[in-house]
Amino acid sequence: MTTLRPFRCEDMFHFNNVNLDPLTETYGLSFYLQYLAHWPEYFQVAESPSGIVMGYIMGKAEGHGENWHGHVTALTVAPEYRRLGLARQLMDILEDISEKKRCFFVDLFVRVSNRVAITMYKKLGYIVYRTVLQYYSGDPDEDAYDMRKALSRDVYAQSVVPLTHPVRPEDIE
Repeated sequence: MTTLRPFRCEDMFHFNNVNLDPLTETYGLSFYLQYLAHWPEYFQVAESPSGIVMGYIMGKAEGHGENWHGHVTALTVAPEYRRLGLARQLMDILEDISEKKRCFFVDLFVRVSNRVAITMYKKLGYIVYRTVLQYYSGDPDEDAYDMRKALSRDVYAQSVVPLTHPVRPEDIE
């Protein structure tokens, strides 16, 4: 039985098995602590009965006016726990929190090469809103899809009308 619960500081000592995935963006400890301090409701963990961190989601609420939205900063599940529906459950939590905060939409960024994640997000109702050129640094830099899902406050789904041209990271609001 998997437990979905709020992330705790001590979880940072136990989530290396999840963060070692090459598709997972990893950050410094201060970054995780900042999210935990500012948006604790958006930082959730999936834990096995034996106390192993199976995956986590980290996000925030940001923007102004009709751009007020929930944002998925990181979502990852350890390879041995994939295909159990954990990512969907963690996304459901983040979307529910965003609904309660009266957000217009939820967005996230994903590498254009991460076909598995893109397919999963599409199954969850997300669309490719725009392409962000050279969003991920590397050799070479990689583009990202900015994917979005409208929430109930966006009655006419105006927040998910796709842009017809790519943008650069500095053009993102």
